[in-house]
Amino acid sequence: MQGISPCLWFDDQAEEAATFYTGVFKNSRITGKSHYGEAGHEVHGRPAGSVMTVGFELDGQAFTALNGGPVFKFNEAISLQVICETQAEVDHFWSKLSEGGDPNAQQCGWLKDKFGVSWQVVPKTLIEIFNGPATEQSQRAMEAMLRMKKIDIATLERAYEA
Repeated sequence: MQGISPCLWFDDQAEEAATFYTGVFKNSRITGKSHYGEAGHEVHGRPAGSVMTVGFELDGQAFTALNGGPVFKFNEAISLQVICETQAEVDHFWSKLSEGGDPNAQQCGWLKDKFGVSWQVVPKTLIEIFNGPATEQSQRAMEAMLRMKKIDIATLERAYEA
């Protein structure tokens, strides 16, 4: 078991979200569920027997989804990054994660899924271009990226090499 694992707070969609996410990523699975009991009902207000948490893994990374009620909402202060090798991977994850969500909520490879979770679909090329000090080449690539919603690797590379 890894030492650090994100816990995502949902109103009551933890099981639906975990099932959705494990369907998007290869090598992913539901690892367990816990249920609310009578204890603490005055605090959590959930019916006994309803799902409290769902453990799941996305390509080996452990997560917990919690049905915690409508108290907290997701925002852009936290996002999950998907590092992609190819444009086909960028296109796949962008398409799948934005189903029912908002692919136009942000720019530069960010989107919101149907649960309100922010994702960054990032090609490895982008990391390589911006790793290190700012250069004339990287600044051209930055200008190109700032005009994008979903990252287009070929356009990014053309701007970098211009």
